[in-house]
Amino acid sequence: MSLPESAPEAIAPASVAAPTSVDVNEARNGVLAALLAYSAWGFLPLLFRELHSVNSVMIVAERTVWSLVLLSIILIFTKGYGEVRALFADRRRATMTLVSAVLLAANWLLYVWAVESGQVLEASFGYFINPLVNVVMGMVLLGERQNKLQTISIVIATIGIGIQALGLGNVPYVALGLALTFGFYGYFRKTAQLGPASGLFAETVMLAPFALAYVIFNIATTGIGAHGDPYLMFMLILTGPATAIPLLLFAFAVRRLRLTTIGMFQYIAPSIQFLVAIFLFGEHLNGLRLFSFALIWLSLMVFSYDSFRRRGGRG
Repeated sequence: MSLPESAPEAIAPASVAAPTSVDVNEARNGVLAALLAYSAWGFLPLLFRELHSVNSVMIVAERTVWSLVLLSIILIFTKGYGEVRALFADRRRATMTLVSAVLLAANWLLYVWAVESGQVLEASFGYFINPLVNVVMGMVLLGERQNKLQTISIVIATIGIGIQALGLGNVPYVALGLALTFGFYGYFRKTAQLGPASGLFAETVMLAPFALAYVIFNIATTGIGAHGDPYLMFMLILTGPATAIPLLLFAFAVRRLRLTTIGMFQYIAPSIQFLVAIFLFGEHLNGLRLFSFALIWLSLMVFSYDSFRRRGGRG
């Protein structure tokens, strides 16, 4: 759920060219797609909670397999296999994709485990701080320099993470793990320069042999388990569309909205997860943890304001 790797060309401001009805309709469709994508990501814990009797590794393995099935069908219609073949012909890009695939699997596994162990609140915290983790990674790995407001935003977020640790009684490993794995995933994913559908397909192709081996081994040693329950089997199959469809909606939105606008939508998913954790799953939110979330929200407001200001208020 990070920001896209490249922004579409911005629509010209009114002083240069008035927006046409086509522009307005495209933007409206983009907003709808973004709302659907981020809302789907926000409610994803509900699906994994239904699979609480299935172990986390099995869920990730099934998610990989069924995502691959759906993406294979999508690439047939979008003719995206040529892009995937070009990637596998380039050793460096293929290696970067393999690294991103491992990071993606680690992120999925940690997230599913967090839901199953009743830590959705901390998981939402991880995705709240993810944009700021990306900024820090840019500074450390790419030598990017931040302005005053961005630095203030990072300092506030760091204080928020420290207070979250006090509220939990330990370091928020789940939140940091989710933010770091997804942050590094985006970093390596960018190197491969693939579209969302073809990129995820390439990653799942690399993970699929291990996922299938685990499923087969598990069935052979412990029995069919969840595969013999029609409801659980349906839920496992549903993890494929639940993974691929929001990503495709996101790709649709990115091509029709400004980067700043997409940035504002980015906080919908963790906000929904935050509410789901408290009101549907009954997770406890003490005063310190609430204060830490408030600091993160303040940090994001400062960061978002700076992004908006630097783009001249357009978006």
